[in-house]
Amino acid sequence: MGIELLWIHGVYVLFVIGIILVMVLRKDTSLISIVGIAILGFVATGSVTTAVGGIFGSFIYAITELLPTILVICIIVAMSHVLTDTGVNETMIRPMTHLVRNPTLAYWVIGIVMMVISWFFWPSPAVALIGAVMLPVALRAGLPAMGVAVSMNLFGHGIALSGDYIIQGAPTLTAKAAGIPVSDVISASVPLVIIMGVVTTAIAFWYLKKDMKLGVLASPKETVVPDAVFTSTRVPLSDGVRRSLAGLVPVLFVLDVVAMFAFDLRGGDATALVGGTALLILIIATMLAHKQSGLEQVTTHLIQGFQFGFKVFGPVIPIAAFFYMGDSGFNKVFGEVLPQGSHGIVNDLGMALAQTIPISKEIAALTVSAVGVITGLDGSGFSGITLAGSLAQLFATALGAGVATLTALGQIAAIWVGGGTIIPWALIPAAAICGVDPFELARRNLYPVAIGLLVTTIVAMFLL
Repeated sequence: MGIELLWIHGVYVLFVIGIILVMVLRKDTSLISIVGIAILGFVATGSVTTAVGGIFGSFIYAITELLPTILVICIIVAMSHVLTDTGVNETMIRPMTHLVRNPTLAYWVIGIVMMVISWFFWPSPAVALIGAVMLPVALRAGLPAMGVAVSMNLFGHGIALSGDYIIQGAPTLTAKAAGIPVSDVISASVPLVIIMGVVTTAIAFWYLKKDMKLGVLASPKETVVPDAVFTSTRVPLSDGVRRSLAGLVPVLFVLDVVAMFAFDLRGGDATALVGGTALLILIIATMLAHKQSGLEQVTTHLIQGFQFGFKVFGPVIPIAAFFYMGDSGFNKVFGEVLPQGSHGIVNDLGMALAQTIPISKEIAALTVSAVGVITGLDGSGFSGITLAGSLAQLFATALGAGVATLTALGQIAAIWVGGGTIIPWALIPAAAICGVDPFELARRNLYPVAIGLLVTTIVAMFLL
């Protein structure tokens, strides 16, 4: 490796370490990512103007890569707004409330419903929906509000978001950073998501039952349900139309899933199908609900969705832009400036690592999992998964295999920690809707999630 390559790779490694340290300190990574891009560009080209312009270019590259994911989430959130305002969402899941007859059924039914709704609508909109309809039912069945919050958290922000099999936002981010197809990450994540989900939710349920017997948790009869659960904007819609839409929405999304398998739609094609379906549902529901003002309301709901999507992905774009520079993004932003013989910064580092340090499957799995946890400490879950993907590629290059499994493991660790299960400021929505202390909810989730991550990491070692 030439001197010039050593400088470029050294700068990249230095800023990766810096980003991890900033995340450990729970600070924002945007500034250090931007500085890293500029210095990488200057070291590679020797031009200040190219380096400064490369910051903007890297943002364009990152947004271009992420745009399908951002758009589909924006549209789905916009659709969720109109379905919630018209009461269609509530009508869709109300039949499930008849299954909730005791605390055990309440925990598992609420969790499974939350997981399914989160696959199609994402967990953030699903929290308010599930809380509004299922919380009062669960309390009557004897499950404390804390149990409802734990169930929604682990199944929604844990299982559903870490796999993200329908919208495919998370696997798209990690796959691009690792330089592999999205379908590879999804396939590799299935056994790991199942192991993580089963272990975590089962242990959390055991803790809940134990504390309920000991009287540690407040009796549901003493729990005050927050008024926010029962207050939402309602748009008049006849019972017949509302029931028809409540039946149409799941049917259309199930047909999407069938089409994905029938026509082998993966990655961007699958995302486009889901996004297009959500947009059609948004238009139909809005026009039926608002009639004469429907044209304006469609735009209003889209604006709400875009505001949510860019608020979520605002912190993600700078750090994603930096880590894309570790792969093909570097040459696309700064031109063919890497010296001959380079296969991309991350690949070069992986090959050098393999030649100098003996990397085992155990070390690779533990490191990627640990980095996933660290990147999740900012409470986003998404801001650092590109780092997990890049490191997975690095270790897989050194090992000669296992890039998809390592990428999936890093994704699961980052999202379970930062996506809203054990970082207090990330799970405030679920805590607020259930009227519980977010720090107490985080504490209750800590041991189940930690044990689940340990078991999942060990399983990943055998899958490499």
